Amino acid sequence: MRALLQRVTRAEVRVRERVTGSIGPGLLVLLGVGHEDDEPTADALARRICELRVFRDEDGRTNRSLLEAGGEALVVSQFTLYADTRRGRRPGFTDAADPDLARTLWRRVAAGIEAQGVRVGVGEFGAEMAVELVNDGPFTIWLDTAGGQTQQSRR
Repeated sequence: MRALLQRVTRAEVRVRERVTGSIGPGLLVLLGVGHEDDEPTADALARRICELRVFRDEDGRTNRSLLEAGGEALVVSQFTLYADTRRGRRPGFTDAADPDLARTLWRRVAAGIEAQGVRVGVGEFGAEMAVELVNDGPFTIWLDTAGGQTQQSRR
């Protein structure tokens, strides 16, 4: 699975001008699912998202998790995180999971975050969405569970 996390002061997603999910301070999670992903991977990613220390403490250091900060999460499915741009000018998406698996695991990640006591908003799977956000920092983290390990880098 691939997740692009953006720390936000607010975010919302709309489908055909209808708001399907909105949050205040917290994390916007753009989530892509690959062929090899499964339920344990989704569960581990949900925990990682909630426990990652990316929020400021009283001293302004990034020492607090989503849980500790009392933040919210907006989870949006985005298969384009699996774009292959190595050849040509048109990205390929063959590494993205089939829609049934992707929908199931996207829902599982959102439910896993919610099960930890975080208020969760969601987009609409497979729809064209408009995502609006105010990135706080800006602070953006890339998580990739390839090979069974969550890799991360700060951008």
